[in-house]
Amino acid sequence: MMQPFDKNNDVGTVLIVEDSRAMRSLLTAYLDDMHGIKTVEAATFADAQRELVAHASRFFAAVLDLHLPDAEHGEIVDLVRHYGIPVVVLTGSMDFARREMMLARQVVDYFIKHNRNEVEQVAQTISRLWHNRQVKVLVVDDSRSFRAYLQSLLESYRYQTLTANNGLEALELLDLHPNISLIITDVNMPGMNGLELIEAIRQQHRREDLAIIGMSDASRPNLPALLLKTGANDFIAKPFQAEEFFCRVTQNTNMIEYVRRLRDAATRDFLTGIFNRRHALEMSETLYANARRGHFRIALGMIDVDHFKRVNDTFGHLVGDEVLKVIANALCKTLRSSDIVGRYGGEEFFCVVVLKQEDDAKWVFERVRAAVERIEFYAEKQLVPITASVGFTTELEGSLIQMIAVADSAVYQAKADGRNRVIRH
Repeated sequence: MMQPFDKNNDVGTVLIVEDSRAMRSLLTAYLDDMHGIKTVEAATFADAQRELVAHASRFFAAVLDLHLPDAEHGEIVDLVRHYGIPVVVLTGSMDFARREMMLARQVVDYFIKHNRNEVEQVAQTISRLWHNRQVKVLVVDDSRSFRAYLQSLLESYRYQTLTANNGLEALELLDLHPNISLIITDVNMPGMNGLELIEAIRQQHRREDLAIIGMSDASRPNLPALLLKTGANDFIAKPFQAEEFFCRVTQNTNMIEYVRRLRDAATRDFLTGIFNRRHALEMSETLYANARRGHFRIALGMIDVDHFKRVNDTFGHLVGDEVLKVIANALCKTLRSSDIVGRYGGEEFFCVVVLKQEDDAKWVFERVRAAVERIEFYAEKQLVPITASVGFTTELEGSLIQMIAVADSAVYQAKADGRNRVIRH
């Protein structure tokens, strides 16, 4: 019976079924050491069967040797697929008949055991499947059966899959799920067709932010060029091979991921993951300019960790780094997503918040101080006391930089008054 994979499991676990101990060890090393993915090993069909009966839901994928001592004809693939687990196959050789057999059994991919590089490719494919759990793909097609087919293909690769019957429904889903990475849309649909849908999407979303693959039959030779000119990233002609489909989907989702990583590298602090100083200041300048025009009120706060040097000297810089991470996380959870939180430098953070009323600022920054004080962080089984001194201002001064200077002077006052307090200037 098919058992659902436990999506709440924070650590990925892969079933490796391979009769060669050396190959099992090599796969485990690549997956565990390089990708942080745990493995369970089995040497025979019978061993694998016992694992699946007892713990099938723990596995998000499996790597299978096609020929086992007690199952020489690929029976292991059918066994694992019975539990709904995506399969990557290892085989000593490949021919047309074996390839067709594996595609019919809906394996994710297959690799020939020639050299060490292939094992690395297997590990990368498994890592991709684990990452895909966080990737959203929207399928748009007026054919219910074809939508279901594409959905089954994508879910075999562990993508989060949404479906829409037409273009208007797709736009509504995109509004509800702005973190969609890829849209796969048919061209010929009633109401809003695929070309109109792509054009509407590109009014709000750039190619590097959201990938689109257009689909249609191959009888219209000019259609691929038209789709690309309209705003699609790629095109797939119907009918297609599953291998081609997955290659194009993976290429496009990888492209979106690479762009996001580059963007994060430019805008995020490498340690804490919150905005770095440069980007946070750029965003804050926009809020400051709107506040100068009277659109709303803002408050700017500086948060300085108390006795941080003592933490580094006592527990080491690695523990100090972890302290900064948990503080950044506490700040993000305490403030609204519309507020700006950045690392100013060292153990100092700053934030700019939009106020409903000017008096709200005091309570906002008191919540920030209290959130830091509530952090329970242990190092070497010892509780590390964490507090912060907070200074803030609601006066716009002559510039954003002057606001920062005023808030920073309030931090010094908070330190002088005994730390772990909020001071307004």
